[in-house]
Amino acid sequence: MSKMAPELPIEVDSETGVWTSDALPMLYVPRHFFINNHVAVEEALGVEKYAEILYHAGHKSAWHWCEKEAELHGLVGVEVFEHYMKRLSQRGWGLFITEEIDLERGTCKVRLEHSCFVYQQGKTGTRLEYMFTGWFAGAMDQILAARGSELRTVAVQTQSGGEEGCDVGYFEVAPGTV
Repeated sequence: MSKMAPELPIEVDSETGVWTSDALPMLYVPRHFFINNHVAVEEALGVEKYAEILYHAGHKSAWHWCEKEAELHGLVGVEVFEHYMKRLSQRGWGLFITEEIDLERGTCKVRLEHSCFVYQQGKTGTRLEYMFTGWFAGAMDQILAARGSELRTVAVQTQSGGEEGCDVGYFEVAPGTV
């Protein structure tokens, strides 16, 4: 394994300790800390309810992030989505690869390799990365709205590296409502 310095810009305010990347404040926490908290909430609420909550929160957050990043970097359309996938990948969630994207149809397919959830939890036989679904739909919806489209989307996870016989995860985004 080779190592490299982070590719995303990181600034730390010397007075407050607040980390910032691009135009947004960030938190830097160990993977096990985040996933242990994630699993605890999942166990308390149940996967279905927690997934629903995360979907809506993630959608809102991705919309906001894409809107701010598009403005900051002068990005439009597919450039925004690709920038989002790049930044998610650079932050340690996994490696996100856009395999297909069609803004006219409001569809895309994302492959996830090196999932932080699979690295931490192993082969559980379940789809571990449902947290990301709202992110993909939120990003797509923000991009569509910025183009003047009324089309809105829904994202689903169709495969996880946490399932037996699967090495990667897949997510699909298509028109619809939650």
